[in-house]
Amino acid sequence: MDTDRKGTRQQRLMEQFAAQRYISIEDIARRFSVTTQTARRDIMELERQGQVRRLHGGAMLANSVEPGELRRRRVTNSLAKDRIGARVADLVEDGASVFLDTGTTCEAVARALVVRENLRVVSYSLRIAAFLREVTDFTIAIPGGFVRQVDGGVFQEQARSFISGFKFDLAILSVSGIDEDGDLGDDDEAEVESVRTAMQHSSRVLLAADGSKFGYRGLVRLGSIGDVDTIVTDRPPPPGIAALAKQAGVDLHLG
Repeated sequence: MDTDRKGTRQQRLMEQFAAQRYISIEDIARRFSVTTQTARRDIMELERQGQVRRLHGGAMLANSVEPGELRRRRVTNSLAKDRIGARVADLVEDGASVFLDTGTTCEAVARALVVRENLRVVSYSLRIAAFLREVTDFTIAIPGGFVRQVDGGVFQEQARSFISGFKFDLAILSVSGIDEDGDLGDDDEAEVESVRTAMQHSSRVLLAADGSKFGYRGLVRLGSIGDVDTIVTDRPPPPGIAALAKQAGVDLHLG
C-alpha cells in the first residue's frame, strides 16, 4: 500500500514538474502532505531515474529544453554561429584557462577553438568535452553527475562547488536572450547558477550570441549586460541594447 501511494505521489509530482519545471522541497511537502524528508527521498529517487535533477532547496525537470527545440536551434543561424565561433577563437590566447558554457553557440565556439594550443577547458557539456578530446590535446575537466539526454549537459547539485574550484582567464557563455533592459536570461535555473559561478571566478567574461537573441527575455535572469566584458555577435544589436553596452564599457565584436 505504501509503495502504491509513493508511486502515485511521484506520478503526480512529475505532472507538477511538467507544468512548473522547478518545485521546492517545502512546496512538495505542503502539496502532498508529507515530511520534507519524504519529499527529499522522492526527489532523490526521481533523480536516479533521470527524470529530475536536484538543485539547492528543490529540483527541476532533467530536460528543460525539448529535443525538437534543440534540433531547431542547431540548424537556426548555424552559419552565423560558426562565424561567431571563429571570432571568439581569435580572442582566446594560447594556454588560456577557459570556462565554456553549453548550448549550440558554444558548440560552434568549441569547433573553432581547435586552432588554439594548450588550452585548459572546463565545461559541463559532454558534447563539447567529447569533441575537444577527439581533436585536441587540451586539458579538459567536466563535473560528475547525470547526463541530460537532450544536449549532453552534465548536472549535479554540487556543480557550482566544482566550478568554484577553478580560476579562469576567460568565461565564454551563451544565453537564451538579452532583453531591452540589458538583462541576460536563460531558461534553466541550474545552468544559470553554474554560469554565474564561472563568471565570478573569471578574469574576463565573453558573451557569444547571435542576433536572434536580442530583444528576447529568458525565463531566469543571469545578470546584466554590464557583467560581461565582450560581446561577439553576427550583427549590431538594436540601438537601446547597443547604448547600454556602450555605457557599460562592453567591447562589441562582429563575426
